Amino acid sequence: DTHQGQLWSNSVGQIETSGPKSPEYNITILLWHWLFRVRYRLERGVCTDKYEIPAFWSITDPFSLNSGLATPNVLSTLRVHQCKSGFGYRWNLLNNHNLSNYNSLFNWTMRYHRGADIFMPYGELVSKRTNATFITPKKSNCLVCWVVSKYKANQSQVYGQWSKRPLSNKNLLSTISRCYFYLAFENSISTDYIREKLWRNSLQAGSVPVVLGPPRNIYELSIPPVIHSCSIKALATFLSQVADNRERYESYFRWHNYCDVRMYTDWRERLCNICMRYDQLSKHKKVYNDLYSWVNR
Repeated sequence: DTHQGQLWSNSVGQIETSGPKSPEYNITILLWHWLFRVRYRLERGVCTDKYEIPAFWSITDPFSLNSGLATPNVLSTLRVHQCKSGFGYRWNLLNNHNLSNYNSLFNWTMRYHRGADIFMPYGELVSKRTNATFITPKKSNCLVCWVVSKYKANQSQVYGQWSKRPLSNKNLLSTISRCYFYLAFENSISTDYIREKLWRNSLQAGSVPVVLGPPRNIYELSIPPVIHSCSIKALATFLSQVADNRERYESYFRWHNYCDVRMYTDWRERLCNICMRYDQLSKHKKVYNDLYSWVNR
């Protein structure tokens, strides 16, 4: 049942990381719109210097497409028949707005969905690269915390402008770390939709996550096995029991001996990964004839 609370178990398997090799030639990428209207500098070398991905050239200047001129600001007005797949270009979809107008246009998808051509999760566990020892953060008397916009007067400790106790982003994780458990609840139920609520607000902060979102088997593709709870009352009792047993509670952090949390928050890194996948994807010719059905499957 995707609508029941789930808790991590304290075991973790070995995680192997590997990726395709980068192409041996330059690839030109035209980005039509910056996500969330935030622009990044894509100077030469940024992929190598910041993410250990071989560098590539990027361009955002107007370019000629099938005898028509297109700029990064006119995709919404470009007639679909002018930009059907072909002409030596590969079209990559990043979002799901107005999909019906773009059937048979896109060759690739880049999304948090594992079925996308370029898998783009919000975060993941990767093999530990240092011998640093993880120390469980010191806990206060806070059993459970939640970062959410819906304020209610009966909540015991509330931060934010409404309560005149603003909490800066700089101090967010350290505040969460003092709580035993964090409610990593997704705002919608969708396959593979696991956002920063789990990766950053819980795992990086050092609080054990209680998750609500995709089915259990989807979570277990990315994180250690979870423990399913059939009711809110049973879950509350279980959390209290675990918090009262220090050894039992700290067993939920054993995965830190093998893994680190890696977040994907910089769109430059995601764009760099297109180059890493290009050779592999270009060998398989295809087109998405019904984007809406694919996105909502």
